[in-house]
Amino acid sequence: MKKTVQIFSMLLIALTVMVSCKKDTDPADRDFFVGTYKGTVSYRSGETTTNSSDGKVTVSKVGETYNFYFGNGIPDITGVKFEKTGDNSYVSIGSGLTGISIDASNLKMLVSKDGQTWTANCTR
Repeated sequence: MKKTVQIFSMLLIALTVMVSCKKDTDPADRDFFVGTYKGTVSYRSGETTTNSSDGKVTVSKVGETYNFYFGNGIPDITGVKFEKTGDNSYVSIGSGLTGISIDASNLKMLVSKDGQTWTANCTR
């Protein structure tokens, strides 16, 4: 019986050590930017312009890319890749989707692609 209690105690100690020694993870590596940002948004395509001073942009992550979903009938921007530029601050990279900077509390956007222009100045 003593041997069983001793083995059980050793396993419990080993399990406690393994659980408490997790690797520290940068918050940005945990989809830190996913969520809803609110502020001023606009969209222009040809002669059509949509402006909203109380707009919102919802950011989601799929794999290694981010998607930006707008309200107010503004088309979404999908498949955006980012590059880290500072402490938990990122800017968009890739053809046609540059001009987006994002951090934990701010989203700034000026994207022009295929005759369309999206702008956003939002916080959360």
